[in-house]
Amino acid sequence: MGVLGKIIGGTIGFAMAGPLGAIAGAALGHAFDTNANTHYIDGRNRLSTGEEDQFTFFVAAFSMLAKLAKADGRISQAEIDTIEKFMVYDLNLNPESRHLAINIFHTAVESPNSFEDFAQQFYGRFREQYQMLDLMIDILLRISVADGALSQSEEELILSAVRIFNFGDEKYKKLKSKYIQDVEKYYAILGSDSHDSNEHIKKQYRKLVSDYHPDKIASKGLPEEFTKFANDKFREIQEAYEIIKKERNIR
Repeated sequence: MGVLGKIIGGTIGFAMAGPLGAIAGAALGHAFDTNANTHYIDGRNRLSTGEEDQFTFFVAAFSMLAKLAKADGRISQAEIDTIEKFMVYDLNLNPESRHLAINIFHTAVESPNSFEDFAQQFYGRFREQYQMLDLMIDILLRISVADGALSQSEEELILSAVRIFNFGDEKYKKLKSKYIQDVEKYYAILGSDSHDSNEHIKKQYRKLVSDYHPDKIASKGLPEEFTKFANDKFREIQEAYEIIKKERNIR
């Protein structure tokens, strides 16, 4: 049973501090001790550190997506449809997990905490695991451009996460170009550009294949429900390199 199944089934307890803890508890329908900054959901057992990481990622993702969807002042049906498709086709969430994700989303929409509050807590948890930060920005961009455009209000929020995560401008531009334009798309996937040497591209490819290998990502605290998304990214890296190899006749 995955971590979400344990939590939904009430067979395990967890402690989570700050605004994400408040979102998690409200979404699950539990009350908290308001005198404490750490919110504890009782259960027969406690989550391991890895399981806490997985649940934190899950809560943060849908909390930040909620604030992103509300960035222009209203949440459209198209945005809701995009989130639901992400749950079903990218994450393969079962009905119970989708219900929890939707609860988290709607709770976060009404939360007095800001997108930046959620991003700060997420960064505090994963600051030493840049792959998790990278995946979160990737998810935010992917959902934002699903309607064919990245609005100014959406990008302003994403840029606030970029600053909180200490991403450089160049790194963000490469991630963004993966979704916004096709010319440098495959180079952007490899964190490179068309002016880089073959050796640099090879080196970058080997590094990314190692960093985003499914086994390594799983050990970082990514929820298993996000595994398909991470595996797609791994395949994307391999496909981009094959296309660039063919274009440049790299052997």
